[in-house]
Order: sequence, then C-alpha cells, then structure tokens
Amino acid sequence: MSFVQATTDFEAWLGQQLPLLQHDLDYKHEQMAKDIFMFLRATYYRWAQLFPAVLPELSNGPAVLSVGDLHVENFGTWRDGDGRLVWGINDFDEAYTMPYTNDLVRLATSVLLAIETSNLKISGPSAMAALIDGYVEWINEGGRPFVLAEKSTWLRLLAQGHLRDPVEFWDKMQALPECPKAPKPAEALLKRSLPEPVDYKLCSRRAGLGSLGRIRLVALAKWRGGMIAREVKAMANSANVWAAKKKVTATIYNDEIRHKAIRCHDPMVQTQDGWIVRRLAPDCCKIDLAEMPKDEEARFLHAMGRETANIHLGTKGAAEKVRADLKQRQKQSQNWLGEAADKMVKQIKLDWREWRTH
Repeated sequence: MSFVQATTDFEAWLGQQLPLLQHDLDYKHEQMAKDIFMFLRATYYRWAQLFPAVLPELSNGPAVLSVGDLHVENFGTWRDGDGRLVWGINDFDEAYTMPYTNDLVRLATSVLLAIETSNLKISGPSAMAALIDGYVEWINEGGRPFVLAEKSTWLRLLAQGHLRDPVEFWDKMQALPECPKAPKPAEALLKRSLPEPVDYKLCSRRAGLGSLGRIRLVALAKWRGGMIAREVKAMANSANVWAAKKKVTATIYNDEIRHKAIRCHDPMVQTQDGWIVRRLAPDCCKIDLAEMPKDEEARFLHAMGRETANIHLGTKGAAEKVRADLKQRQKQSQNWLGEAADKMVKQIKLDWREWRTH
C-alpha cells in the first residue's frame, strides 16, 4: 500500500471512532511535508504497518505492553502525588501489546532523524550505544522511576533549566481561542479534574502531531490567587489495531500501561468515556533537544533507554524473556539496534518523498 493510500485509509478508520477536525488534519498534512522528523512523529500508523514488514526478524521478540509511538519528543516532566518533579515518557495514545523491539527501534529511529535534522549533535553509533546500554541496565536491575530530587541531580538541573516561564506560559494559555461548548463526557471529565467547582473559560488547543485532528480542549480558570488549566483529548484504539486489520474494541491501554509501569504516577491524569484529561502547567514540559549541551546528550539518551525499560517491566514476567532475547540478538550483532533503525530511516525517507510529491 502506498503511503498516501495508507493515510487516507487510516484517517477514514479513525473517523469512524471519533469526530475529526478537518482544519487540524490539513495543518498536520502540511507539517508532515516540511520536516522528516515531524513526519515520523505524525505517522505512527504507517510505522505500525512497516515495522513487521521491514524487520520481520525483530517482530518475533517477547511481547510487552508497549508505548508504540515512542520517540525523543515523547518525554517530559510532571508532578507526582507528593508534589515531586518526575521525568519520563508522557504520551501513551498508541499503547498496545507488541514486541519490545518496536519501542526500541522507533526510539532509535527518531534519534537518527533528530541527528540528521540537527536537533542532536551526538554521533549515530554513540547514540545507539547510549540507548541500548540504558535499556539493558534497567531490564537487568529492575528499573527505577526518575524522581528529580536526591537522585538524577543532573537531570533535575537540566529539566529546571528548561521549565517554561510562568508569565509567558499563561499568556499563551489566555490567548487560546474560545470554544463555545464541549462534548458532554469531555466537559464532565474537565469539571471533575478541577480542585473545586470554579468558573472557567473553555478553549480549543492545537498541539502535538500524531493526535492532530482529534478534539483537544482546555479549561482555564483563576483559582485561589493563580491560574490553573486542564486539557482533555479524545482517545481511540491504537493504530496497531488498524494496521493488523482487527476489529475496533472498547479496550484502550492508556490507563493500564501507566499504572503497571515502574513509575511515579501523575495523579492529574484521568480517563473516562473515551477521553483523557491532564494538568497543564509551566513545570509540565519537555526538554528542548536543540538547546541541550552536547556533553549531556549521551547521558540523556541513556536515561531514555532506562525509562523505556521502566515501561516494559510493567508486563509481568517480561524481564527474563527480554533479557534472554537481548542476549541472543547482541550475540548476532552488537549493533543490531542501529542496523534496524537504519532500515526504518530508509523506508521513512521513501514515504516522505512520496508525501512531499503528493
């Protein structure tokens, strides 16, 4: 199937599950043509088709509950139930049970494309080594959440240096276009997520790439001397369901993967009736790769490998099977991850050229 046809088919399938915003889809299509890294982020549905076809030798690895759409922009900070700053993977829209290798290769592919587009300065071989070393280390040791306090001091300093300016952040929130109304389940979830009944302004928001086209709304309110915000977004079945030509079901794995993983949960994330809500705030943010010091890149990628293991360790009994499979693959080739990522980069470039021509 051509990439253009795959996009048409996928969007039709998604539109059967939830209302789609055509103006956001049009914007997404434009962004996909501009930059190959953005193209990767916006097109997980195509990855779900390609991974087993391009890399059949990696598609028989032990299955774990996986992120699916994992890439270097899918990490950020939040506050846990005790108010501590935590860092880790923060988007599970495409969570699904699949070979553990899917997440690793997609993350590695995104790193190679980030290097190619000058978002990272590290060499490809050094980046691959950092990712796999971090992953193997945490799979062997049982994992640990990234609480940015006594431990992970370097990451805390890096994250705090990138926390958004509160004045600028709330100015941007206040500038969001107002929305006249929200679907009833979405608004009910927004109201439930607020600390107490309070008047709020309902706004629409365009963010991310992979989920562009879905309804995304923000409740903005003044509460006890300051601003607060909650964002609600429509959920759907993982694109893996579409790629495997399976029937759409009521099972969405967002909650399950977050609560089973080795992590400190964000208590503000809630789901209900096909919607997910989260807190928006200046300290819930990503670390800008382009601004990262070169001497921190390898350590940061090593942490990404560890955090990926934290997610996979949430699948009961996975560690022993994944360890054995990793050992076998590394016997065959110490650079198996880089070789697999290189193959996926080549295929993605073919799709990107097709899209740009289209």
